Amino acid sequence: MKPFWNILKLLLPLFLLSACDIGEDEVNYHFVSLKTLAVDMPEEFRLNETYEIGVTVLEPNGCTEFEGFDILPEDTTIRRVVAIGTEQNDVPCTEALSEVETSFDFICLYPGTYVFRFWTGKNQDGVDQFMEFEVPVVP
Repeated sequence: MKPFWNILKLLLPLFLLSACDIGEDEVNYHFVSLKTLAVDMPEEFRLNETYEIGVTVLEPNGCTEFEGFDILPEDTTIRRVVAIGTEQNDVPCTEALSEVETSFDFICLYPGTYVFRFWTGKNQDGVDQFMEFEVPVVP
């Protein structure tokens, strides 16, 4: 009976490895930054409260879909916000632009004034452009 188990121990890993073909699971998309068109920002924040910030972003073609936000702290109360989308590779796309209204939640944790910098695209020289909002934190 022992030789049977030894053979099974050798064959089972081979069987399991051959059952999975990971070569065909190629990624069929890539991430892209989406332009921010409009922002619905509160006029003020209060400490430890949560705020829903509404954002309108632009999907540049029929192969791109909004996925979420990349919110990067540049300092304690400065946030750079970039809308992120996925764009499908190697498929025919329409050139139709589409506006998407979405939002994210923000928790006010620090006193002072928050600065939000929403990415709106690049200018003709290739320099990133931002829409900025300053929101004071009130008692």
